[in-house]
Amino acid sequence: MKNIRGKIVCVFSAKGGIGKTTTVLNLAGIYQKLDKKVLIIDLDLSGGAIAVALNKVPEKSVYNIIDDMDNNRYNSLGSYVTKYNDKIDFLAAPKDPRQAPKIDSKYLDLILDKAIYSYDVVLIDTNHIISEINLAALEKSDRVLFMVTNDPYDLKNMKSLLSIFRDLEFKKYKILLNNSRDPLKNYFSLYDLRNILKDNIDYTLSPKFYIKNIDDYVINGKIITLDDKCASVCATDYTTLVGLATDFLEEEKKGEDSEK
Repeated sequence: MKNIRGKIVCVFSAKGGIGKTTTVLNLAGIYQKLDKKVLIIDLDLSGGAIAVALNKVPEKSVYNIIDDMDNNRYNSLGSYVTKYNDKIDFLAAPKDPRQAPKIDSKYLDLILDKAIYSYDVVLIDTNHIISEINLAALEKSDRVLFMVTNDPYDLKNMKSLLSIFRDLEFKKYKILLNNSRDPLKNYFSLYDLRNILKDNIDYTLSPKFYIKNIDDYVINGKIITLDDKCASVCATDYTTLVGLATDFLEEEKKGEDSEK
């Protein structure tokens, strides 16, 4: 077991279908290349896609670990996660969406408290619903990555979401603009986006990061950033993801140094 506390990063958005799961997987690949041990937790409880995207069939899920905790059957975190490779494990969403409402968010704290001393980075994938378990994940995370696209509906929803979190004085987030999701949607400039959201755009993925053969990656259970070609073919966006990943780790280190 690790003696050093790991980092919890939650990826969230105000609208579905904007590339959260792909981004979580790409960050996992980046952290692997940084020699970090990673756990992905799929909190899209009724429609999670992490297991499908990694082409793995998990024996257990988030539902199983929480159900066992609730009934004093919990053993160890390792008996619930599914291994992707030597550096990346994942805790899958329930196979049966009817199990989603049965998951009590109070146990998420316990899972994360165990995970952060076994992994360097815990990446949480979510849906876009402001649910009790998503709020618990956001609160528990060291950093939150809000994702937004250049889409009027998405921007409207994100503006409202950011307004809520500002009222709550929730400041531990960065914003990623994903222009690779819909390369032809380029309605607003960065200046416009900042004015609309009343916030900064911290990172941007360009339209060039649009992967035409993304289905091939899914069918073969591959992570884009672990492809040797990615760093050269998509150099700018690969560098953005590396910068994002290292920024979050460095912010954690700065926080630890300031507490000493």
